[in-house]
Amino acid sequence: MIYELRIYHAMPGRLPALLSRFQNHTLQIWEKHGIRQAGFWTTLIGESESNLTYLLAWNSMADRQERWSAFLADPEWIAIKTESEKDGQLVQNIRSELLAPTAFSSVQ
Repeated sequence: MIYELRIYHAMPGRLPALLSRFQNHTLQIWEKHGIRQAGFWTTLIGESESNLTYLLAWNSMADRQERWSAFLADPEWIAIKTESEKDGQLVQNIRSELLAPTAFSSVQ
């Protein structure tokens, strides 16, 4: 199992719109493509309170490539992304890290 840590730094004042897009659209499109989320968090205390952090769970790197590519090319996703950004970009930058569990991790 591979986990992907993704941290989105929202544009100033745009975190609520980003959260809404995930909750009302993105998760349903991910479900269609078999993308599994392991959790979502906003920053309570830290460098930026405009961050959305989440984990995705993948069976392998090939699984990630196949599912993520299909999601990004999905016409429904493209339309939702375009519509949600009609008043401006939601995300300033995205940090992504692919993680492998250690032998002593509680998740495998």
